[in-house]
Amino acid sequence: MAVLVTGATGFIAQHVIKELLKQGYDVIGTVRSEAKGKYLSGLFDSTRFTYAVVSDVVAKGAFDEVLESQKDIETFIHTASPVDFQVKDVQKALLTPAIEGTKNVLNAIEKYGNVKTVIVTSSTAAVRDSSGNRDPDERITESTWNKITLEQGLASGRLGYDAAKTFAEKEVWRFAEKHEQNFNVITVNPTFVFGPQAFEIKDLNNLNESAEMVNRVLKLKSTDTIPHHVSRFIDVRDVAKAHVEAVKRPNELKGTRLMLLSYGCTNELIAYIINQHFPSVDIPKGSMQTHEQQLKVGDMKWDNSKTKSLLKHEFISLEDSIVDTVQQILDAKECNCAVKKKL
Repeated sequence: MAVLVTGATGFIAQHVIKELLKQGYDVIGTVRSEAKGKYLSGLFDSTRFTYAVVSDVVAKGAFDEVLESQKDIETFIHTASPVDFQVKDVQKALLTPAIEGTKNVLNAIEKYGNVKTVIVTSSTAAVRDSSGNRDPDERITESTWNKITLEQGLASGRLGYDAAKTFAEKEVWRFAEKHEQNFNVITVNPTFVFGPQAFEIKDLNNLNESAEMVNRVLKLKSTDTIPHHVSRFIDVRDVAKAHVEAVKRPNELKGTRLMLLSYGCTNELIAYIINQHFPSVDIPKGSMQTHEQQLKVGDMKWDNSKTKSLLKHEFISLEDSIVDTVQQILDAKECNCAVKKKL
């Protein structure tokens, strides 16, 4: 039995693949080019990992060939989806790839192969409401949906991402309802995903959006004002474990949205943690008092108790996640400086 993982070069996908290989699964990762496939093969260094080139997830029939030729694929994990809040063309860069890419996955699964379990990486962006009509007292659970419209999503990259995740996931559950007897369908809905990269950082200019949030705090000067930000967080290693739990327990988790979020997080708290563990780093100190004030005003009423009871494991703390992320970034900076000195 093999597991297919789309978007295999992605931040979350690499951790998912790493965890699957560690637990003995055969994994096929889809990549956009041979060069990226060979690069990943070198990183994973496992006979259980192979790759398939899918150059354009939006192209009609994008995943047909890999499923038609690889009959041993029984689990399909779809992680491939753009994350970029700074895009100019929201339709082209976010909405079309997320929604049409998901449709292509589902169409291929319906037509070819022996897939029994479909796991899709969604987001809390599809859960919490960003339509502008959110009730501040609403308790947000695994059954809550974002009420954003596609038209609203076109207004900005941030809203475009929310709409892309929402409407792509709705395609997944339409498929699940239509094929209830044929497939186990599960979505994984993480909030902002922090934590280290699966492998050492080679390019500090190519961090994922969530890791770059930490890096942006790390780039501040001690005299700078800390930018305001309030969210929940989850560590990427917990996200990977949730995907693997879905692979291992498809019948039990069928029909569920695993909403992954942990502690409340602000840039004030990130700066505070960095200063506690890396005192030589010259950034603003960060204030626990300001963090608590911002969280009190800006945090939403999240409730993922159902997910926690299903997964049965403690999530990695924000402190450990930030420390591991920062240490990896600092190691990469030190390595880059050493290379420049040699040159």
